[in-house]
Amino acid sequence: MVAFGKKLKETQIQEWQGYYINYKLLKKKVNRYTQQIQVGAENRLNVLKDFARMLDDQIEKIVLFLLEQQGALASRLSDLGEHHDALSQHQDGSRISELQEAYRAVGHDLLRLLFFVEMNATGLRKILKKFDKRFGYRFTDYYVKTRANHPYSQLRQVFKHVGIGAVVGAISRNLAELQDHQGSYISIYDQPALSHPDPVVDSIKAAVNRLSHSTNFLEFLGKHAFIMQEELPSPSGEQDVEQRYHFTSLLLNLVNTFLYMVNTYVIVPTADNYSLSLGAAATVCGVIIGSMAVAQVFSSVYFSAWSNRSYLKPLVFSSIVLLVGNTLYAMAYDLNSIAVLLIGRLFCGLGSARAVNRRYISDCVPLKLRMQASAGFVSASALGMACGPALACLFQTNFKIYKLTFNEDTLPGWVMALLWLVYLLWLWISFREPLLETKENLVPQEANAGLLINCTVDNGSTRPLLLNSEAKQKDENDDQELDNDDHDEDDEDSKITHRPVTSIMSAYQLLTPSVKVQLFVYFMLKYAMEILLAESSVITEHYFIWSTSRVAIFLACLGLTVLPVNIIVGNYISNIFEERQVLLASEIVVCIGILLSFHILVPYSVPQYVGSALITFVAAEVLEGVNLSLLSRVMSSRLSRGTYNGGLLSTEAGTLARVIADGTITISGYLGESRLLNVTLLPSLFICISSIVATCITYNALY
Repeated sequence: MVAFGKKLKETQIQEWQGYYINYKLLKKKVNRYTQQIQVGAENRLNVLKDFARMLDDQIEKIVLFLLEQQGALASRLSDLGEHHDALSQHQDGSRISELQEAYRAVGHDLLRLLFFVEMNATGLRKILKKFDKRFGYRFTDYYVKTRANHPYSQLRQVFKHVGIGAVVGAISRNLAELQDHQGSYISIYDQPALSHPDPVVDSIKAAVNRLSHSTNFLEFLGKHAFIMQEELPSPSGEQDVEQRYHFTSLLLNLVNTFLYMVNTYVIVPTADNYSLSLGAAATVCGVIIGSMAVAQVFSSVYFSAWSNRSYLKPLVFSSIVLLVGNTLYAMAYDLNSIAVLLIGRLFCGLGSARAVNRRYISDCVPLKLRMQASAGFVSASALGMACGPALACLFQTNFKIYKLTFNEDTLPGWVMALLWLVYLLWLWISFREPLLETKENLVPQEANAGLLINCTVDNGSTRPLLLNSEAKQKDENDDQELDNDDHDEDDEDSKITHRPVTSIMSAYQLLTPSVKVQLFVYFMLKYAMEILLAESSVITEHYFIWSTSRVAIFLACLGLTVLPVNIIVGNYISNIFEERQVLLASEIVVCIGILLSFHILVPYSVPQYVGSALITFVAAEVLEGVNLSLLSRVMSSRLSRGTYNGGLLSTEAGTLARVIADGTITISGYLGESRLLNVTLLPSLFICISSIVATCITYNALY
């Protein structure tokens, strides 16, 4: 990995060197503050004031230059507008082409300006992060709170690129009209769907979206997958990925994801009846459902490690284990053994290959297709979640073949075993094992992995424009000294610290307070969703005497809300509000849904239960996408690859939440089914309120 200072020198716009954030100066100041505080030569309050003043000066320099460049672009667009008006009176094909190229030239200069803003925003985030890490302060929280919320905020100009939208709109509108010069000059504002896309405009929109974290449905859906994506891949690395890509193999991974989610939720409507038929309490359904999650805690780790060497072998092993697990689950009825039932579900959990599915998309799908593949992964999960309970509706039968019973309790196991057998045969015939990366190729790929995780934190510093060779040599020496400091002191910029972590404890040590809070939020939402889904059959039978079919339809309808909700959030809400605002609002709505679910005094009704469940589930779905998106931004880049990656940590947090939730249902069942609802909701409410408080504490760090 190139050191921080060197990286900027290679990518910065040379003629604008003097207007970049002076990262080198700020870093030297941080080092000097450290030495002064250690010897008692400086107090902490003066350090905070001095550093805040320096940051204010740097931001002001950046913003004034940004405004100057925006004014120059606006002036050029105004001149081009006059030519455009004159051309509308006398159409000339050659002049139209010249005018189009002139607008595209302005667009290219705007792209350079957006890149300038992105580099400076990255530098600010990085130096704030370094300052907090070095001194143990929450200076970032204070600085963002006082600067970003001020009516004369210059910080907002850098991070929110105020005013650039008007320039983008002018370029887009005029290019669209010039392209339609033979028609009726329909404005893009009147009919956006009829506008003519231009490559320059598309590039500008992509740059603006990257800066503002704006999104659309496909991107928002892809964020749910929490799959690492390379922002600046090396050409050779991307060529290797192209060679490894195989559509049928990708499809097999998505089918594996779908079948596993069906396998998880197909038993939920009947788990309480199955446990009763084997002589156990209905609330033992919590243990039956949760045993799969218990095994998944361990399977996620070994599948993640196994995917370093192969993709086919772990998928084959997963299919065999799931085939055996579902067969045991079905045979437990005739064996009259709750132990066999639980062992079958444990086997199903040990076959969870979601870590392999994620890893395949991350490593073997080209960058241009990775977002679509990520969205496909999430869609397959959502569809499986809805199809599982819906499939249970079809199993309302009871017959025997030889000594094997086929009824609503056992058919989920038999059908899933058959599906995994068919999948195993298809996998063996059609899957193509990608070529493994050699060590020589792996190092640069890891070094260049500007991944979705923390992808906005690895950029550079700057140096003033020099006028003579002596000064230039001195500056290069200073840069070299600073680069050495980068390698020795900066945990995220050195080659050593960009290697994947090798243990769970090493991964935990890289978790900042913001990351811990986001993992806790993920834990909370998975806990609330598991409580809602896993106890639904017991609660609805106790209060409303629902049949298995009605429970299955209810759960299937909840699952079917996932994609429509993501369409609304991805296309509209995420483009209007900041992600941290959506995060906090979603947590509050989840809390409201939990509060509405309590049974207090008045008779418990179907509208109350269904309405509160819908509010909780939909809010949790919205929360999951935003939470994983924010988590990817604040998590260390060291957790981008390897066995103990960010995806594994989030999976473990969610799986642990499900285990605890299912255990809570079973333990609470000893108090009686009449108390089950309120007793299980109390921990959900406490965890939800705690997550809201934690989010408020780290809110400004998510700016």
